[in-house]
Amino acid sequence: MDPSLGYKSGALIRQDADKTYLFMKRMLDFLGSFIGLILLLPLFILLAVLVKIEAPKGSVFFRQVRVGQHGKEFYMYKFRSMVENAEDMLDQLIDQNEVNGNMFKMKNDPRITRIGKFIRKTSLDELPQLWNVFKGDMSLVGPRPALPREVQNYTSYDRQRLQIMPGCTGLWQVSGRNSVGFEEMVELDLTYARERNLLVDIKIIFKTFKVLLGSKDAF
Repeated sequence: MDPSLGYKSGALIRQDADKTYLFMKRMLDFLGSFIGLILLLPLFILLAVLVKIEAPKGSVFFRQVRVGQHGKEFYMYKFRSMVENAEDMLDQLIDQNEVNGNMFKMKNDPRITRIGKFIRKTSLDELPQLWNVFKGDMSLVGPRPALPREVQNYTSYDRQRLQIMPGCTGLWQVSGRNSVGFEEMVELDLTYARERNLLVDIKIIFKTFKVLLGSKDAF
């Protein structure tokens, strides 16, 4: 956990957040995603072309069901970084999981394409999530949106992280990302849920730029 963010653990998750904060957070999400989608349009086009060149028969975007706030499912978007049948290959690789708990991460995942390795390393594959933020499915800052199969194995304690809107980035992403196990990720998410405010969100957004420059923990 990054002590510079001023977090402290202990109390249970807050059930109510300041209405002014929630309004300002939504305005930050709406304006940030709108401006980001416009300014990054040339980059979107370039990445789409590169993804299509490597996999002409595959789709440019990868759409996957994720679990959002209060357990509501939604489609999350990414640039495709894996082969077309990646989901079908997962069962063959599940025993090679390199993170603890209800997540799957594998550093040398054979399903990842060449351009996929680059955009995952730089987190550029996640830029389409700005559309999810614009729509209101996600926030710029919040817990990592979970997969339904992960949530099925959640304890009642783990499910607390579903009480707030998931985000493109969060305390987990700026505190080690894939080097952080599932249990610690939950603790980071609940700490954020208890202590969140607009200043904390802005700090996390700025810290996330380090990940976009190529964090060694991103894969």
